[in-house]
Amino acid sequence: SVPQPKLSMYDSTCYIAQEIAEKIQERNRCQRNGENSTKLNVTIRSLLQNLKEKIDQLKDLLLRSISTRQITQLEGDRRQNLVDDLLTRQRQLQASYKNDGTEPDVIRSSLMAGGMTRGVINPWLLEETEETSRLGFDELKQHQQRIIQEQDAGLDALASVLSRQKQMGQEIGNELEEQN
Repeated sequence: SVPQPKLSMYDSTCYIAQEIAEKIQERNRCQRNGENSTKLNVTIRSLLQNLKEKIDQLKDLLLRSISTRQITQLEGDRRQNLVDDLLTRQRQLQASYKNDGTEPDVIRSSLMAGGMTRGVINPWLLEETEETSRLGFDELKQHQQRIIQEQDAGLDALASVLSRQKQMGQEIGNELEEQN
């Protein structure tokens, strides 16, 4: 039930992020060897801009899908987590790009661990999302409670669907017994 263009856009966005990480590593290697890295810097800047645009498109698609109820709340939450991961990755790549390679790249391992396969990212390197960074302690707590309530509502909906399916299964079983 998931439209293919959204998946391929997500995959291509992940690919761009991986490509940026590789180009940054290549640029840092060039700088350490005293080679000119201007061309790589231009390419990286362009790819970073492309990554930002793709993530914005994914956010817009997600908001549209949720608001028009094309996807369930659970699927919306799952996709939101993927977009949040991409946003975090973008920030890490931006920080790594600004690091000109003269000092050790502290984020390189977390950048190269991702890509198309999802690696383990050190949670201490993750930044807050823009949504939560402006919130105070009480507001953050309310935000978390709101998320938990939404998840509970999603679980309640899932439970009712499963209950209906169980009832239908029992009725089908009863009908089969009668027919036999």
